[in-house]
Amino acid sequence: MTSNNPLSKLFGRSPFGPLQEHIDKTYIATQLLQPFMAAVLANDWEEAKVLRKRISKLEQEADDLKREIRLGLPNSLFMPVSRSDLLELVAQQDKIANKAKDIAGLMLGRKMQIPESMAEPMLGFINSGVLAVEQAQRTINEIDKLIGSGFGRQVTELLTKMIKTLDQLEQDTDELEIQVRAQLFKLEKEWPPVDVIFLYKVIDWVGDLADRAQRVGGRLQIMMAR
Repeated sequence: MTSNNPLSKLFGRSPFGPLQEHIDKTYIATQLLQPFMAAVLANDWEEAKVLRKRISKLEQEADDLKREIRLGLPNSLFMPVSRSDLLELVAQQDKIANKAKDIAGLMLGRKMQIPESMAEPMLGFINSGVLAVEQAQRTINEIDKLIGSGFGRQVTELLTKMIKTLDQLEQDTDELEIQVRAQLFKLEKEWPPVDVIFLYKVIDWVGDLADRAQRVGGRLQIMMAR
Protein backbone atom coordinates (compact mmCIF):
# COMPACT_ATOMS: atom_id res chain seq x y z
CA MET A 1 0.00 0.00 0.00
CA THR A 2 1.47 3.34 -1.06
CA SER A 3 1.33 6.19 1.45
CA ASN A 4 0.61 9.77 0.46
CA ASN A 5 2.26 11.00 3.64
CA PRO A 6 4.97 13.56 2.66
CA LEU A 7 7.24 12.15 5.35
CA SER A 8 7.06 8.72 3.76
CA LYS A 9 8.26 10.23 0.48
CA LEU A 10 11.20 11.83 2.25
CA PHE A 11 12.09 8.87 4.39
CA GLY A 12 10.60 5.76 2.84
CA ARG A 13 8.49 5.25 5.95
CA SER A 14 6.54 7.32 8.43
CA PRO A 15 7.93 7.99 11.92
CA PHE A 16 4.51 7.17 13.37
CA GLY A 17 5.12 3.41 13.13
CA PRO A 18 8.22 3.60 15.37
CA LEU A 19 6.41 6.11 17.61
CA GLN A 20 3.55 3.67 18.06
CA GLU A 21 5.95 0.78 18.56
CA HIS A 22 7.64 2.87 21.25
CA ILE A 23 4.39 3.51 23.15
CA ASP A 24 3.49 -0.18 22.82
CA LYS A 25 6.75 -1.21 24.52
CA THR A 26 6.25 1.52 27.11
CA TYR A 27 2.77 0.24 27.90
CA ILE A 28 3.86 -3.40 28.19
CA ALA A 29 6.68 -2.39 30.55
CA THR A 30 4.21 -0.44 32.68
CA GLN A 31 1.66 -3.26 32.62
CA LEU A 32 4.27 -5.64 34.05
CA LEU A 33 4.25 -3.56 37.23
CA GLN A 34 0.95 -5.26 38.12
CA PRO A 35 2.36 -8.81 38.43
CA PHE A 36 5.58 -7.30 39.80
CA MET A 37 3.68 -5.70 42.68
CA ALA A 38 1.79 -8.95 43.27
CA ALA A 39 5.16 -10.75 43.54
CA VAL A 40 6.44 -8.11 45.98
CA LEU A 41 3.35 -8.51 48.17
CA ALA A 42 3.87 -12.27 48.15
CA ASN A 43 7.59 -11.85 48.99
CA ASP A 44 8.35 -13.80 45.81
CA TRP A 45 11.61 -12.06 45.01
CA GLU A 46 12.65 -14.55 42.35
CA GLU A 47 9.53 -13.76 40.33
CA ALA A 48 10.00 -10.05 41.04
CA LYS A 49 13.57 -10.31 39.70
CA VAL A 50 12.35 -11.96 36.47
CA LEU A 51 9.69 -9.31 35.96
CA ARG A 52 12.09 -6.47 36.71
CA LYS A 53 14.46 -7.86 34.07
CA ARG A 54 11.63 -7.91 31.50
CA ILE A 55 10.67 -4.34 32.36
CA SER A 56 14.30 -3.22 32.03
CA LYS A 57 14.65 -4.95 28.65
CA LEU A 58 11.50 -3.26 27.31
CA GLU A 59 12.72 0.10 28.61
CA GLN A 60 16.03 -0.40 26.79
CA GLU A 61 14.21 -1.36 23.57
CA ALA A 62 12.05 1.76 23.90
CA ASP A 63 15.20 3.82 24.44
CA ASP A 64 16.72 2.39 21.27
CA LEU A 65 13.57 3.27 19.33
CA LYS A 66 13.69 6.80 20.72
CA ARG A 67 17.21 7.20 19.33
CA GLU A 68 16.12 5.77 15.97
CA ILE A 69 13.28 8.27 15.75
CA ARG A 70 15.55 11.18 16.69
CA LEU A 71 18.21 10.22 14.18
CA GLY A 72 15.67 9.51 11.44
CA LEU A 73 14.00 12.92 11.46
CA PRO A 74 15.44 15.70 9.29
CA ASN A 75 15.50 19.27 10.55
CA SER A 76 12.42 20.22 8.54
CA LEU A 77 9.41 18.18 7.45
CA PHE A 78 6.84 19.06 4.84
CA MET A 79 3.94 17.64 6.82
CA PRO A 80 1.16 18.77 9.18
CA VAL A 81 3.24 18.12 12.32
CA SER A 82 6.53 19.61 13.40
CA ARG A 83 9.77 17.80 14.17
CA SER A 84 9.96 19.39 17.63
CA ASP A 85 6.44 18.15 18.48
CA LEU A 86 7.34 14.61 17.46
CA LEU A 87 10.56 14.67 19.47
CA GLU A 88 8.78 16.02 22.54
CA LEU A 89 6.09 13.38 22.19
CA VAL A 90 8.57 10.49 22.12
CA ALA A 91 10.47 12.06 25.03
CA GLN A 92 7.31 12.08 27.16
CA GLN A 93 6.56 8.48 26.20
CA ASP A 94 10.09 7.46 27.10
CA LYS A 95 9.80 8.95 30.59
CA ILE A 96 6.94 6.55 31.31
CA ALA A 97 9.12 3.53 30.50
CA ASN A 98 11.97 4.99 32.57
CA LYS A 99 9.66 5.44 35.55
CA ALA A 100 8.38 1.86 35.33
CA LYS A 101 11.98 0.62 35.39
CA ASP A 102 12.81 2.91 38.33
CA ILE A 103 9.86 1.64 40.38
CA ALA A 104 10.75 -2.01 39.82
CA GLY A 105 14.45 -1.38 40.41
CA LEU A 106 13.95 0.43 43.72
CA MET A 107 11.44 -2.05 45.11
CA LEU A 108 13.52 -5.08 44.12
CA GLY A 109 16.81 -3.54 45.24
CA ARG A 110 15.47 -2.84 48.72
CA LYS A 111 13.15 -5.88 48.81
CA MET A 112 10.53 -3.47 49.98
CA GLN A 113 7.80 -4.59 52.34
CA ILE A 114 4.31 -3.15 51.97
CA PRO A 115 2.11 -2.85 55.08
CA GLU A 116 -0.64 -5.47 54.85
CA SER A 117 -3.38 -2.87 55.16
CA MET A 118 -1.93 -1.05 52.13
CA ALA A 119 -1.58 -4.09 49.87
CA GLU A 120 -4.95 -3.85 48.13
CA PRO A 121 -4.92 -0.02 47.84
CA MET A 122 -1.40 -0.13 46.30
CA LEU A 123 -2.53 -2.68 43.71
CA GLY A 124 -5.51 -0.47 42.86
CA PHE A 125 -3.25 2.57 42.64
CA ILE A 126 -0.84 0.86 40.25
CA ASN A 127 -3.73 -0.48 38.17
CA SER A 128 -5.05 3.07 37.80
CA GLY A 129 -1.67 4.32 36.59
CA VAL A 130 -1.47 1.46 34.09
CA LEU A 131 -4.94 2.31 32.76
CA ALA A 132 -3.79 5.88 32.11
CA VAL A 133 -0.76 4.63 30.16
CA GLU A 134 -3.01 2.24 28.22
CA GLN A 135 -5.23 5.17 27.25
CA ALA A 136 -2.17 7.12 26.10
CA GLN A 137 -1.21 4.13 23.95
CA ARG A 138 -4.68 4.01 22.37
CA THR A 139 -4.55 7.72 21.69
CA ILE A 140 -1.13 7.57 20.01
CA ASN A 141 -2.35 4.70 17.85
CA GLU A 142 -4.94 7.09 16.35
CA ILE A 143 -2.24 9.31 14.83
CA ASP A 144 -2.34 7.59 11.45
CA LYS A 145 -6.07 8.23 11.19
CA LEU A 146 -5.51 11.84 12.15
CA ILE A 147 -2.82 12.45 9.54
CA GLY A 148 -4.57 10.37 6.87
CA SER A 149 -7.80 12.30 7.27
CA GLY A 150 -6.05 15.68 7.06
CA PHE A 151 -7.21 16.41 10.61
CA GLY A 152 -10.85 15.76 9.65
CA ARG A 153 -13.53 16.79 12.11
CA GLN A 154 -14.66 13.29 13.09
CA VAL A 155 -11.16 12.04 13.81
CA THR A 156 -10.24 15.22 15.67
CA GLU A 157 -13.36 14.88 17.82
CA LEU A 158 -12.51 11.24 18.53
CA LEU A 159 -9.00 12.14 19.66
CA THR A 160 -10.30 15.02 21.77
CA LYS A 161 -12.65 12.58 23.50
CA MET A 162 -9.80 10.10 24.06
CA ILE A 163 -7.61 12.81 25.56
CA LYS A 164 -10.45 13.85 27.89
CA THR A 165 -10.68 10.24 29.04
CA LEU A 166 -6.93 10.29 29.65
CA ASP A 167 -7.27 13.46 31.73
CA GLN A 168 -9.99 11.79 33.82
CA LEU A 169 -7.86 8.70 34.40
CA GLU A 170 -5.00 10.92 35.57
CA GLN A 171 -7.37 12.63 38.01
CA ASP A 172 -8.60 9.25 39.27
CA THR A 173 -4.99 8.21 39.89
CA ASP A 174 -4.37 11.47 41.76
CA GLU A 175 -7.32 10.70 44.04
CA LEU A 176 -6.02 7.20 44.74
CA GLU A 177 -2.56 8.64 45.46
CA ILE A 178 -4.07 10.93 48.09
CA GLN A 179 -5.80 7.94 49.70
CA VAL A 180 -2.67 5.76 49.68
CA ARG A 181 -0.59 8.58 51.14
CA ALA A 182 -3.16 9.09 53.89
CA GLN A 183 -3.00 5.39 54.79
CA LEU A 184 0.80 5.46 54.94
CA PHE A 185 0.68 8.59 57.10
CA LYS A 186 -1.37 6.68 59.68
CA LEU A 187 1.27 3.94 59.77
CA GLU A 188 4.36 6.16 59.93
CA LYS A 189 4.94 5.61 63.66
CA GLU A 190 4.65 1.83 63.34
CA TRP A 191 6.90 1.40 60.30
CA PRO A 192 10.70 1.88 60.04
CA PRO A 193 11.36 5.53 59.02
CA VAL A 194 13.68 4.63 56.13
CA ASP A 195 11.07 2.23 54.73
CA VAL A 196 8.44 4.94 54.99
CA ILE A 197 10.63 7.41 53.07
CA PHE A 198 11.21 4.98 50.21
CA LEU A 199 7.57 3.92 50.11
CA TYR A 200 6.57 7.57 49.72
CA LYS A 201 9.04 7.73 46.81
CA VAL A 202 7.43 4.71 45.14
CA ILE A 203 4.01 6.29 45.59
CA ASP A 204 5.30 9.47 43.93
CA TRP A 205 6.68 7.51 40.99
CA VAL A 206 3.49 5.49 40.48
CA GLY A 207 1.60 8.79 40.38
CA ASP A 208 4.10 10.00 37.79
CA LEU A 209 3.05 7.20 35.42
CA ALA A 210 -0.40 8.73 35.00
CA ASP A 211 0.99 12.26 34.96
CA ARG A 212 3.40 11.40 32.14
CA ALA A 213 0.63 9.61 30.26
CA GLN A 214 -1.47 12.77 30.49
CA ARG A 215 1.46 14.80 29.15
CA VAL A 216 1.61 12.51 26.13
CA GLY A 217 -2.03 13.39 25.44
CA GLY A 218 -1.32 17.07 26.02
CA ARG A 219 1.58 17.02 23.57
CA LEU A 220 -0.61 15.32 20.97
CA GLN A 221 -3.25 18.00 21.53
CA ILE A 222 -0.65 20.70 20.85
CA MET A 223 0.34 18.86 17.68
CA MET A 224 -3.31 18.77 16.57
CA ALA A 225 -3.79 22.47 17.20
CA ARG A 226 -0.93 23.62 14.93
